[in-house]
Amino acid sequence: MKIFGVGMNYIQHNKELDGTLYQPKEPVIFTKADSALLKDGKPFFVPDFMGRIDYEAELVVRICRLGKTIPVQFAHRYYDAVTVGIDFTAREWQEKLRAEGKPWELCKGFDGSAAIGKWIPTDRFINIQTLRFHLDVNQNTVQEGYAGDMLFKIDELIAYISRFFTLKTGDLLYTGTPVGVGEVRINDRLEGYLEGQKVLEVRCK
Repeated sequence: MKIFGVGMNYIQHNKELDGTLYQPKEPVIFTKADSALLKDGKPFFVPDFMGRIDYEAELVVRICRLGKTIPVQFAHRYYDAVTVGIDFTAREWQEKLRAEGKPWELCKGFDGSAAIGKWIPTDRFINIQTLRFHLDVNQNTVQEGYAGDMLFKIDELIAYISRFFTLKTGDLLYTGTPVGVGEVRINDRLEGYLEGQKVLEVRCK
């Protein structure tokens, strides 16, 4: 199983990070180790040696068939479920790695950094590119996202990634985070909602 992430896919989040309305010309793709996956309501253990850890709520799609060099118009055939996930990010490490032009794996792919919610079949929705989602921390809404605001749409991301990687059943695609990221602390309770339905709960320890 491979876990793909997308950086800088919502313009207001880009402004939040560096104060500019930066729009990348191509998708910014990174990967997470399989040990990053956090599922079944397991707690997130905040690493005490990595500085500030931020939550980043995202729509996540599940790949359902083998594919390579997938045309955009056929990309919708390659995923069958969607949910909300959290891309936990070691922010200080990310800033350092970006400044030095180094890969993001250490700040993005550490153990437990890819929380995943309950899957909902895509056929329950008319168009997943119009889905809305939000994240609550301790019962306060901190992030609200609309998939239509993505700079690179889900089908475009799948087409792009499949040029470089063979997609396989069970692979996951975290599609980027909207504005509103923030630091997590021990004892925080994070809850993710998709179209008003709670699909994710993570407690921080």
